Amino acid sequence: MEKIIKKFIFLLTAQERKKALILLVMVIIMALLDTIGVASIMPFVAVLTNPTLIETNFFLITMFNISGKFGVETYHQFLFALGILVFLLLLISITFKAVTIYFQTLFITNLQHNNERRLVEGYIHQPYSWFLNRHSADLGKNILSEVSVVIANGFNPLIELISKSLICLALISLLLLTNVKLTIVVSLTLGLSYLLIYLFLRKLLSQIGKERIKANKLRFTAISEIFGAIKEIKAGGLEKIFINQFSKPSRDFALYQAYSKIISQIPRYALEIIAFGGMLLAILYLMIKSSSFVNALPIIALYTFAGYRLMPAIQQIYQSITQLRFVGPAVEVLYNDKKSLERLYSINTYEANDGVSFKKNIILNNINYNYPNSSQPALKDINIDIPVFSKIGIVGPTGSGKTTMVDIILSLLEAQKGTLVVDDKIIDKNNCRIWQNYIGYVPQNIFLIDDTVAANIAFGIEKKNINLEAVKRAAKIANLDEFVNNELPNKYHTTIGERGIRLSGGQRQRIGIARAMYHNPKLLILDEATNAVDNLTEKAIMEEVYNIDKNLTIVMIAHRLSTVMKCDKIFLLEKGKLIKQGTYSELKQFSDLFNDAPGKN
Repeated sequence: MEKIIKKFIFLLTAQERKKALILLVMVIIMALLDTIGVASIMPFVAVLTNPTLIETNFFLITMFNISGKFGVETYHQFLFALGILVFLLLLISITFKAVTIYFQTLFITNLQHNNERRLVEGYIHQPYSWFLNRHSADLGKNILSEVSVVIANGFNPLIELISKSLICLALISLLLLTNVKLTIVVSLTLGLSYLLIYLFLRKLLSQIGKERIKANKLRFTAISEIFGAIKEIKAGGLEKIFINQFSKPSRDFALYQAYSKIISQIPRYALEIIAFGGMLLAILYLMIKSSSFVNALPIIALYTFAGYRLMPAIQQIYQSITQLRFVGPAVEVLYNDKKSLERLYSINTYEANDGVSFKKNIILNNINYNYPNSSQPALKDINIDIPVFSKIGIVGPTGSGKTTMVDIILSLLEAQKGTLVVDDKIIDKNNCRIWQNYIGYVPQNIFLIDDTVAANIAFGIEKKNINLEAVKRAAKIANLDEFVNNELPNKYHTTIGERGIRLSGGQRQRIGIARAMYHNPKLLILDEATNAVDNLTEKAIMEEVYNIDKNLTIVMIAHRLSTVMKCDKIFLLEKGKLIKQGTYSELKQFSDLFNDAPGKN
């Protein structure tokens, strides 16, 4: 339990820890006020049953004398005033409790938002290579599900545990002042009962906590796969299979959540019998010990009122401890992520402390790259020179290293050996952001958001900051402007649907090219950007690409060899090695691999 609490604290920022401390102080005050409110019941009931106590009790006679200054002259008036005072104490206690709960709720909801945001920020700042071994559904699960679970079933119960423990401690201390033996018996009976139940169930709680995380991951993965492949599922009539794929982890997740709640409530009903039965026994014991029921009534009232507050508090303590045990595995996940993300983020914080220009060439100098957990190198001893304003093709069979080479040029991957050099300047983590600002990138699969054409072309720009003239200029370059103006109802303000579902493959690719050209890049990289379109559409798009701008450097990975026919130079890769470079006609004469490559025309 101590380890879990330490990990909770680790997830808080310094500012949040200060707020948590203030909240803790408020909780302590709330516990004291609660105790004072309960304590005030005993003297009130005692005076109510025996008004002569006013004459014999030092505190009561002092209060009576002071109240005389405010017009209280008789015992009857004093009793009425004392009742009002008790009521005011209870009112203050309840009001302060409401204020504390308000700030506690506000703190918890802000904590959830802040941790979700920090996690998104931590993930998004990781290097591209980090994402190669992470599933997007797993990242989404951590942000959208595990954070809320940790906060709701972790931080909130932790605060409840502290506050209710303080209340129990204060109430038990009060009861000890009235009857030591009876208080010890009652406290040990209830405390040990809950402790034994918890010790018996704690391993089960940890286990179902781990199983819940697994089920939750499968749940998110299933949803991601279902809606990512909805076209194939509908075409193949695979609905039932994918519904079942989601159904099992969803059912398991619900069951584990239910088990946790059931375990946290198990003792409540059984121990209510012990508590109320014990309360009756305590009343009988006090009546026997006292000479009369009237004499025992103040103490009975105190124990009854204290029991009314004590039982829910003890139950809440047990419930909070079980929730903390259940949420422990989720805390571990977020703790490990934050720890590793902080380390990686500090390593990969890009700062513009070394200027880069692109006026001469790009050189890949003796590049070697191995993907994590792979025994074979993706690139080996790659040496190429890409002059400015040239049109470069990269070809080769599947797995030859084409995309890896482009990712090196994009500075998404950092070679284990060798350097990326632009205009005699080595590109590294300190200046790669500047270099990336020169690049427009068009992937094979264009990601389109459910927004307008303009928002998709100016991808990542807030709507209020979109330059519509720049959008139109980029669309004209991509030969998209005519289609938008003639066929879309709201032109550039037309919403294109999630993932561009209302557009053809060629139109989506043109949006991708327009997006790449929006920021006036100096280098345009096309990563098999026409692979998903037919021959005629590809031919049209490539004509547009070649005619974009004579002062633009273009690097393209080709699926069809006809795509690179007009390139100034073509690099032919095989098994991570550069085996030949030259023009289309030179490579066609030299290499059978080039002649036999897929998409040959």
